[in-house]
Amino acid sequence: MKKTIRIQRQPLFNLLTAIFIALIAPQLAAQNWPGAPGGGAPGAGKGGPSQMNIGRFYGKIVDENKKGVGYATVELYGMAFDTITKTMKERLIAGQITEENGDFNLEKLPIVGEFNLKISFIGFAEVTQKVSFGIKPPTGGAPGGAPGGAPGGAPGGGMPGGGFPMGGAGFDKDLGNIKLSAEATTLSEVTVTAQSAQTTLALDKKVYRVDKDASTAGGNAQDALRNVPSLSVDLDGNVSLRNGAPQIFVDGRPTTLSLDQISADAIESVEVITNPSAKFDAGGGTAGIINIVLKKEKRLGYNGNVRAGTDTRTGYNAGGDVNARAEKTNLFISGNFNRMKGYSEGETYRDNFASLSTPRVFSTQIVDNTMEGYFINGRTGFDWFMDNRNTLTLSGSLTRGHFEPFDELTVRADTFAADNNAIVNYSSYVRNSTQDRNFRNLGASAQFKHLFPKEGAEWTADVNYNRTKFFGESNFETLYEGGVTSIERQDGDGRGSFITAQTDFVNPLNKQMKLEGGLRASLRDNTNEQSNFYTDRNTGEEVQVTSLADKFKFNDDVFAAYAQFNHQFPTWGYQVGLRAESSIYNGALLDRDSSFTIAYPLSLFPSVFLTKKLNDEDNLQFAYTRRINRPNFFQTMPFTDFSDSLNLRRGNPELIPEFMNSLELTYQNIFAKGHNLLVSVYYKRASNLISSFLKTEYNDDLNREVVVTTYANSNSSQAYGAEATMKNSLFNMLDLTTNINVYQSNVDATNVEAGLKIEQLSWFVKEILQLKLPKGFTIQLSGEYRSRASFTPDSGNRMPWMPGPTNTAQGYTLDNWFVDASIRKEVLNKKGTITLNVNDIFKTRRSGAYTESNFFIQEQYRYRDAQIFRLNFSYRFGKMDASLFKRKNMRMNMQGNDMMG
Repeated sequence: MKKTIRIQRQPLFNLLTAIFIALIAPQLAAQNWPGAPGGGAPGAGKGGPSQMNIGRFYGKIVDENKKGVGYATVELYGMAFDTITKTMKERLIAGQITEENGDFNLEKLPIVGEFNLKISFIGFAEVTQKVSFGIKPPTGGAPGGAPGGAPGGAPGGGMPGGGFPMGGAGFDKDLGNIKLSAEATTLSEVTVTAQSAQTTLALDKKVYRVDKDASTAGGNAQDALRNVPSLSVDLDGNVSLRNGAPQIFVDGRPTTLSLDQISADAIESVEVITNPSAKFDAGGGTAGIINIVLKKEKRLGYNGNVRAGTDTRTGYNAGGDVNARAEKTNLFISGNFNRMKGYSEGETYRDNFASLSTPRVFSTQIVDNTMEGYFINGRTGFDWFMDNRNTLTLSGSLTRGHFEPFDELTVRADTFAADNNAIVNYSSYVRNSTQDRNFRNLGASAQFKHLFPKEGAEWTADVNYNRTKFFGESNFETLYEGGVTSIERQDGDGRGSFITAQTDFVNPLNKQMKLEGGLRASLRDNTNEQSNFYTDRNTGEEVQVTSLADKFKFNDDVFAAYAQFNHQFPTWGYQVGLRAESSIYNGALLDRDSSFTIAYPLSLFPSVFLTKKLNDEDNLQFAYTRRINRPNFFQTMPFTDFSDSLNLRRGNPELIPEFMNSLELTYQNIFAKGHNLLVSVYYKRASNLISSFLKTEYNDDLNREVVVTTYANSNSSQAYGAEATMKNSLFNMLDLTTNINVYQSNVDATNVEAGLKIEQLSWFVKEILQLKLPKGFTIQLSGEYRSRASFTPDSGNRMPWMPGPTNTAQGYTLDNWFVDASIRKEVLNKKGTITLNVNDIFKTRRSGAYTESNFFIQEQYRYRDAQIFRLNFSYRFGKMDASLFKRKNMRMNMQGNDMMG
């Protein structure tokens, strides 16, 4: 019976098939066949009907846990004839951003030939797969196609040369679930895999996704870096990495901005590179590089984000960013405004030892601080895709801010008898200080990238310019016992510029070997003026204290060249590099005959990396690098800062750079189901270590002996330890990132103070927990504990009026711990998010130090901005529009040749 039914239906089926072929054959003959040798160019076949774009691909993008991935980019490419080069080239046919559940749907597609489907999303490895409707292109056409067609084009009619199925084709094709796997991170072409989530671990760097961190919403870069594994940020924004000062980059280049001037909402990710290769700057920090990557989309069509928030200190913030990409250009613009108000409090206790000429004095200082102000920044630019191999990017930024700190200091000094501990005298005073501080920053950059026909070969060049200015004044009113009042004023004005020019070249010699090289110039200049005044009690007139006036200028120029060679084998590889830098530093006090020069005509910085892939899960890397830490502006500025009466501060313009040699062995194990372990053991040794220390001196203007915090080059230091970072994904809803660092640090500062040596064992623990709950809720907890540590360095990434590090080479920092929390809710079809976060839940975050010298013992600590609740809302918008990529040629579009887009 079944056989009889099939025989009866077959003639009808063949008839319908023949009619269908007859109807679409002219269109198929006129089509530009993807990848077919001899296929006609668009428009081949004079008078031939246009192609019927009736195909449809659909499916779903999922992650390793089979959950839909929203906002992934799906692009379909095919081969098309380029009338300019007379060759077949891959062109974009269609594209889309996936729905919230991962679904995609590409319609009105050509149905003949084979295509490449590409799926990409940040944090996942890009997926490319071949897709087709099962219709092969013709094997060739009649020679002598119609005018405008390529040689060999079909004459506008007739059957295709092969491959069309007699039974018809399914032009609605379900591609099923397409899985995105964990992102592949390549180091020296030895590929290792990392979990695609908030934290990505690789042998050469750690990447932390700030846009996935709910606790940083409405904050600044200091808040963002506090949650990054391996990093510690103190109350004043000083960043330390393995107890060293890293160099801060923004988008791969040094920056003149301080961390509190960068909005956390504008940051996409933070990269931590503990041992940079010869390709990177050798200077700027002996602990490695922290690269802050700002948001900049390149997805098809347009997309953006708007946000606003407030906090319990009456602060508020607002911002947004928009990105639009067309065929030849990609435009991006962003802006942020942040109004803030903060409080801090601190205490300082100092015991000055008795001597033959002075009695023992015990001093207590209590300070309460209020800070109000704002900062606003904007950034814009565009990419110009000149052709397939050349891209030009121009961008600019503008930042400005205004702050008004107010301090109330209460100081009491008790003088003891020489023969016993009885107090024989005491004095006290209260000082109020009001400050007005302003800063401006203007930045511009131009970048060019050229891709060579050889795969992987490229040349890049860029120029970056930053101009900064800060100015303000401080007014001090001191009330002594007995009703005596003194009034002082301090003015400060500074400006500078920072220019970098760089070019890099990558040349793959073959699939196993690669040669890289580049040149770089860095030109920095700064001019600063500071004046001090007091009000004469008798006349009421203001008098300048000329002995405290300073006008300081410096130029810091660095020129560099590097080359590195990479060679890979099936399971191991090596990379060797050499960087040469020439630096010259000129400083001068403009109001007096005083100048100096620090020149290093040539310094060499080698780097060696060895990688070994033990198996698919285990990887090893050995790294050796040499780096330099040149004195920063704050360390060389020879002005005395009187804002803290017990701790005057002054830079040392005669500092010389310190050199650091680093060794590191790293092991990575990639477990199943999103677990990842990274373990490093390291050793660092520095010569001429730049360290802060306290000294006593007699001040003629104050008519008393004072303690001044300044800087000097210590003989040497060494540090060795082990660090482990563990990434765990549990139950498809819980992500844990654990970072533990244990290290021993030794500092030899006997040249600064006789017998001054420091040996300190320290440890550091950071835990980040992120829990995903039903109905779009996410909870995040992050905590950190830092034990007593010796000599935490000054990262220099702060404004001149901000406090420096509280500890010195003569002591250690006090232990410190804190916990932050946040909860996030997705709303409006997951396009909006509401975030509530609180920092320092238990009010335990503090900055403190213990200092001991031959003359005194001092202990100090400060608390700042504890238990602030912030509420923020953000909304994402966008539209995928593949037509933005297509040439605005209506004749071509009407003919259906969209593959020329």
